[in-house]
Amino acid sequence: MAMLDVESVQAFVAIADLQSFTRAAEVLGTTQGAISVKLKRLEDRLGQKLIERTPRLVRLSAQGAVFLDSARDFLAAHDRAIAGLSADRRRFALGIAAHVAGPEIPTLLARLNAHDPALTIEVRLDNSRNLIDAFDCGEIDAAIIRREDDRRDGEVLAPDHLGWFAAPGFVYRAGEPLRLASLSPTCGVRDIATRVLDAVGIPWTVVFLGSGSSVVSDAVSAGLATSVFSCRLAPAGTIEIGQRFGLPSLPSSEIVLHSTLTDPKSRAALRTLAAAFREHRAMAG
Repeated sequence: MAMLDVESVQAFVAIADLQSFTRAAEVLGTTQGAISVKLKRLEDRLGQKLIERTPRLVRLSAQGAVFLDSARDFLAAHDRAIAGLSADRRRFALGIAAHVAGPEIPTLLARLNAHDPALTIEVRLDNSRNLIDAFDCGEIDAAIIRREDDRRDGEVLAPDHLGWFAAPGFVYRAGEPLRLASLSPTCGVRDIATRVLDAVGIPWTVVFLGSGSSVVSDAVSAGLATSVFSCRLAPAGTIEIGQRFGLPSLPSSEIVLHSTLTDPKSRAALRTLAAAFREHRAMAG
């Protein structure tokens, strides 16, 4: 009977999830060479080829696809056993900007929980400006936000591109105030929108002030107003209207991660989240 070791199975699952030896090594805090050695050890013990690798592609073999669910169960059982013996439960508070959070966030957090069951994550959704203030004050331990000023610290996770979005039937006539929907008066993305409108002399008015991103999305989808969204997160059924109505271009920015975490286990968990976030952005890109 083949005896499995945890590190080899971890390497296989990371490669399968991220479809990359390099990103798997980053998540596990090791080298690409070490990842390759661990995978080879697992394949030798099982007598099966689990990963097919070419210069351009990393994917599961047929045998690897069959083994993947069992490998996850094996790691989950191992983690539960370790967690049950330890009273060292840890927690950290994570802020995620509303203009960053997409439909993949629950999946990423679930993967993070599977990676470290002993870690409790307290998630706070808010606009980037409020989250960076909370981070600087020590209210949260880490924040994934949109860079909105000249501050250059933080780890870059992905580029971020904005656009003017509205329902296909949205009506705007030149000379009239452009109807905007906004999260709050302190929203940095709202500031970007109004600043570029002021610069070209287009009048505007906020006709819908929402308390949550889903509420603002509903107002825009209903044709009540336009708003600025990350091009990746625009509400379903809306279209980019900037060129159609001669609206000014919006500056691009970056999604960045700020963190004060120092203990190795929490930092490893955060590396897992960052790598998974990059992977989902690349797949959506």
